Amino acid sequence: MQPTPIRLLTFSTLYPSSVQPGHGIFVETRLRELVASGQVVSKVVAPVPWFFSGHPVFGRYARMAQTPQRELRHGLDVQHPRYALPPQLGMNMAPFLLAWGARPAVQQLLNEGYDFDVMDAHYYYPDGVAAALLARHFKKPLTITARGSDINLLARYRLPRTLMRWAARQAQASIGVSAALTQAMAQLPMPPATLLTLPNGVDLNRFHLRPQGIARGVLGWPSAPTLLLVGNLQESKGQHLALQALHQLPTCRLVLVGDGPQRASLQKLARHLNVAERVLFMGQLDQDHLATCYSAADVLLLPSSREGWPNVVLEAMACGTPVVATRVGGIPDMVNTPVAGCLMPERSVPELVAAVQRLMLQLPARAAVRSHASAHTWARTTAAQHALFSRIATTYREHGDA
Repeated sequence: MQPTPIRLLTFSTLYPSSVQPGHGIFVETRLRELVASGQVVSKVVAPVPWFFSGHPVFGRYARMAQTPQRELRHGLDVQHPRYALPPQLGMNMAPFLLAWGARPAVQQLLNEGYDFDVMDAHYYYPDGVAAALLARHFKKPLTITARGSDINLLARYRLPRTLMRWAARQAQASIGVSAALTQAMAQLPMPPATLLTLPNGVDLNRFHLRPQGIARGVLGWPSAPTLLLVGNLQESKGQHLALQALHQLPTCRLVLVGDGPQRASLQKLARHLNVAERVLFMGQLDQDHLATCYSAADVLLLPSSREGWPNVVLEAMACGTPVVATRVGGIPDMVNTPVAGCLMPERSVPELVAAVQRLMLQLPARAAVRSHASAHTWARTTAAQHALFSRIATTYREHGDA
């Protein structure tokens, strides 16, 4: 007789929708891997800020307004309740407004008969704090996964830090996606007995070896040495450093995948540096197109100022592409051998140029890079998640509280 699957309620604003399919894809991927084990079922509450109009002139705000209230994604029931987020109130009120807006959706699931065992929240602030408020209200146990900037950036501010500490005391487990992030959580401090590190894995079926020439043909890329940088176009990801480095790497091309607030300024910088003809802005891409880009590139760049566990590193390596990156977050745990690429001693243009030149002199065999990435499967993380949720659910059922 098969044991009854554990019932999760996954809670996060970082979750894809039919309107924004790439938003928070790492949370969805982790959940899909867990549900595929057959040991866990889940429903998702992924709140979206309220906006008054879906007219295209409003850009990303319009996409929020266009998000369906409820949809089925990859077999998972996903609700997108709205919550108010007035600009004047900003960061400090966000957890309370988020919890207030999401509470009816959680109640609806309970009314429909989905009496979940554990609430599993992702991103510590404001999502984790809001989830702690909801878990307290509905008398359910809670886990919260930190993702990177929530701990590395937002915890620098007094009120968010205070609220995250409070939420950590409510949670049965606080999870970091890298050892470095878990250590930062301990230093906040968060209760050490509840801290756990569960890194993401990589989908080795989607991200696989493909002949570079074929991938370039599909994309229409020339045969010149190609550097790839995947991430939101913002200062912390370091696209500006990559453009400046490109100025000193005259034989290379640079492909930027992603979108964000700095797109116009980065395009202006490329023109100013006279490298615009060697730069390709590709915007947001789905996972399959992204896999083709990894296969077509020679090197993935990630000159970030901060990271949690950047999935792009494992994805690129799974496609056979080595990495040049800063030594931040969980990156050293992934790029820990010359086969994987190299880390910069410091985040600067000279170090980026030197690292690219050093790696390009003797690129590792793509099959060897792939082999290194293949050690980072989802199996270990999925098993650890199931064990954690099973223990929490059993304790809750036996004692009636967390």
